[in-house]
Amino acid sequence: MVGAVGAVLAAATACSGGAGTGDGVRLVTSVYPLEWLATQIGGEDVLVTNLTEPGVDPHDLELSPRQVGSVSDADVVFYIGGMQPAVDDAVGQQAAGSALDVAGLVELRQVPDDAGGGTDPHMWLDPERMATAAQGLADRLAEADPGNAAAYQANTEAVVAELTGIDDAYATGLAECGQRDLVVSHAAFGYLADNYDLEQIGVTGIESNSEPSPARLAEVARLVEERGVETIFTATLVDPAIAETIASEAGVETAVLDPLEGITDASPGTDYPSVMRANLDALTTALDCS
Repeated sequence: MVGAVGAVLAAATACSGGAGTGDGVRLVTSVYPLEWLATQIGGEDVLVTNLTEPGVDPHDLELSPRQVGSVSDADVVFYIGGMQPAVDDAVGQQAAGSALDVAGLVELRQVPDDAGGGTDPHMWLDPERMATAAQGLADRLAEADPGNAAAYQANTEAVVAELTGIDDAYATGLAECGQRDLVVSHAAFGYLADNYDLEQIGVTGIESNSEPSPARLAEVARLVEERGVETIFTATLVDPAIAETIASEAGVETAVLDPLEGITDASPGTDYPSVMRANLDALTTALDCS
């Protein structure tokens, strides 16, 4: 991997693609929710480039020479360390001084060893952690561009207020539910489950491209039957076939829960807040919440 990235870095020297030209802080993000934070906080004073294009599974991301060039040219690289090896390599070789790792701003959830171990990068599904990351980004932007520090802080306060509203809506909406088992095709919802007293049961692991073992499929099917689960959630950007097969064999329904790894035409909303609220609607219906 390092050798491949090195070749890309060499090719990037000949590519002019960076995070932007002209006035404004050049900020590169690694995944959509961080892009949303960056655009909301930076406003017109920040030129934002997101490395994960719409429709691309962020767990499978490979960088083009132009994208590596944008990392090299950025004033700030806002990313989640350990989530995307190609981004980690590019940052380590080209942008260590401009890196802002979310893992240094918030505590990432630990994944049990029997579920693959390591840390869970999907911190954006926790509005409180997103609020903390937002303030960390505002502070870094203020360092890079002191003249606009007040604007960045004002924008951050508005973002935090919106995130607090989402958190309050989840806490209220999921307080009284007939079912608290959350069966999902992609185990991206651990932060959400932890925050709102649900139990996540993932068909696949933290990485959406992982394949469940026959034993895992049998275990999920058993839990669905034993716990009276009535809905299995599929995820956008993830092949629903396995989850749909389990649901069909168990005689239960499927619904979509969006892990917010990118916004596409299939997303139930147009941005982070609207998708989070659409997810809440899906959860309250499927989990029989009052």
